[in-house]
Amino acid sequence: MKKSKKKRWIYLGVLGLVFLLVVFLLRDLPSPRKLSTHEYPESSLIFDRKGKLLYEIFSDKNRVPVDLDQIPKDLKNATLAIEDTKFYKHFGFDLKGIARGLYRTIFKKRLQGGSTITQQLVKNALLTPERTIKRKIKEALLTGMVEILYSKNQILEMYFNQTPYGGTLWGAQAAAKGIFDKNVSELNLAESALIAGLPASPTQYSPFAHPEAAKKRQELVLQRMNEEGFISKEEMENAKTGELKYFVSKKGILAPHFVLLVREKLTEKYGLKKIQEGGLKVTTTLDMELQDYVQTSVASEIAKIEKYDVTNGAVLVTEAKTGQVLAMVGSKDYFANDINGQFNVTTALRQPGSSIKPLNYALGLELGNVTAASVFGDKETCFKMINQKDYCPTNYGWSYYGIQSLRNCLGNSLNIPAVKMLEINGVETFVDFARSMGISTFKDASNYGLSLTLGGGEVQMIDMNTAFGVFANMGIKQDLNYVLEVRDRNGEVIDEYEYIPGERVLSRETAFLIQHILSDDGARSMVFGRGSLLNIKDHPEVAVKTGTTNDMRDNWTIGFTADYVVSSWVGNNDNSKMGWVVSGITGASPIWNDVMTKILEDKLVKKPVMPASIVGMHICNLTGGLIPEEGCDSRYEYFKQEFLPTKSMPTKRTVVVNKDTGQIVKEGEDIPNAEWQERTVIEDAGGYFICLDCPVVEKTD
Repeated sequence: MKKSKKKRWIYLGVLGLVFLLVVFLLRDLPSPRKLSTHEYPESSLIFDRKGKLLYEIFSDKNRVPVDLDQIPKDLKNATLAIEDTKFYKHFGFDLKGIARGLYRTIFKKRLQGGSTITQQLVKNALLTPERTIKRKIKEALLTGMVEILYSKNQILEMYFNQTPYGGTLWGAQAAAKGIFDKNVSELNLAESALIAGLPASPTQYSPFAHPEAAKKRQELVLQRMNEEGFISKEEMENAKTGELKYFVSKKGILAPHFVLLVREKLTEKYGLKKIQEGGLKVTTTLDMELQDYVQTSVASEIAKIEKYDVTNGAVLVTEAKTGQVLAMVGSKDYFANDINGQFNVTTALRQPGSSIKPLNYALGLELGNVTAASVFGDKETCFKMINQKDYCPTNYGWSYYGIQSLRNCLGNSLNIPAVKMLEINGVETFVDFARSMGISTFKDASNYGLSLTLGGGEVQMIDMNTAFGVFANMGIKQDLNYVLEVRDRNGEVIDEYEYIPGERVLSRETAFLIQHILSDDGARSMVFGRGSLLNIKDHPEVAVKTGTTNDMRDNWTIGFTADYVVSSWVGNNDNSKMGWVVSGITGASPIWNDVMTKILEDKLVKKPVMPASIVGMHICNLTGGLIPEEGCDSRYEYFKQEFLPTKSMPTKRTVVVNKDTGQIVKEGEDIPNAEWQERTVIEDAGGYFICLDCPVVEKTD
């Protein structure tokens, strides 16, 4: 009897705790009857840094309620297929979906649930976007109430009227008009599938901001419709290949690529409901006056070179010290009909060509593998690869220049020495280093080879500006910033930009050396000539690097001062090839020169300060070392004090080479100076010198 009484008290205690928990949660639980009141709050505004209105984010102006019978059958079925196939069978909850969500929450440390259509309606219309256990419990309670108060068809109708489909598009009718300029009842199967796929992530699947992701999502919806028996395989395939003609309105938006990216970032931070209905006033980093100038420059240059099979261009301008984005032109025209103008090249994955080389050489300088005076042999070379065929890169134009210093190799963008530099540094080490500089797309080193230094890995322009900003900031990495201030509907500041110095990822000395090389017009004159478009009039301190992929699909120019980083790109959204004339100092360079010249107009440009630990001295051109007693052609070069040249001539030896791998396994005998000087191609290989033309000595026991 005592045990049964004890159990009864335990049960009563547990029930009491559950009751108190429910009462606590119900204190501020919104009424589910709000779903049918149509009370829509205040829009949010996005401004440039000087207060010019760029965009208004609202929900009520673009929300047009429709009855369920106006929603086409294809859109209903597409929504059920991708969101909630058991909608008409459950009581608001999908137990299997909840189980999946609990697993991800507990074991993957990611709060996520298997939300039904009813749960999504509750979440979007009645609750905040916070991802907490408390909110999930509220969601569950409200979901049960909604299922009691409303019929399934009423719930589905409210879902189609109160679900965000991206941007200002709130509800299915607004989505149909905003994306296809049609009434929702006029949508075909392909269009219905695209719209049905948006609610899962309106920003990620936006056909305007991320057209490729939107298309993949549409195809997934069509596949699910086929699997659920809503459409035949033939209907699915026809819809997948059907043309989607998006409607792009020019009304009410300035700097659309930038604005849509900012909206996406604000949504990630505050949630879509607060962005669209919270009455926020957002001041961004954008300079609209500069933005207009850059947009005109891009459009003008692309019009000039269209005959060379070039259809698009892009530019990103950032402040080096703060990372603030001053201008972002993602295409020649966001509203262009001849290309997918909504494609934002500044955030897209593109190959950087030779513009990635400064990072490779910076790593070599940082580790002391090389100095700015180190010599490389620029000649036709094949690199032995393990379990792969030899890698045989070529220079642009198939020209080779013999012995060249690192300064000349980087300045003239020679390919063979850059590959040798990466071989010395190691691909894995370089991938880690590039990530530390801001290249977020370089992840698993095993996915890359020596071609990485020639642009064999995809990057984003926003990351390239971050990485080149490290050089401009004398080794400090500053992440990009887009927003200066956010105020709520009452004018209270809820978020404000505060300058916080970034992390040092590179020594001041290496940053100075890279800047000094990239601003040296003489160091690049062998290939680019003197006084090219890579020079900014009256500003010799401007550093710059070009980049063109070997297959002519991407052409870059990236340059910087102590204050600004400017990247420009030309190419085609679909990765089709451009004409061969677009390379080096054509294509992206004229745009870059025009924009950089405009930015520096009437400005006092800071000159890089040489660190005290940088030492200058005359060195021998042939060896990169100290001038020997017998003399040699010499020049002046700068060095990190810890890596000063110490020998008048390098050790001169033949080498033992593994015939299968090409790796040096043993050094041979000294070669006389006279014979050494007749052999014209030598290479610094991480602490010793290889005589490339010397006879190979076979390894002996």
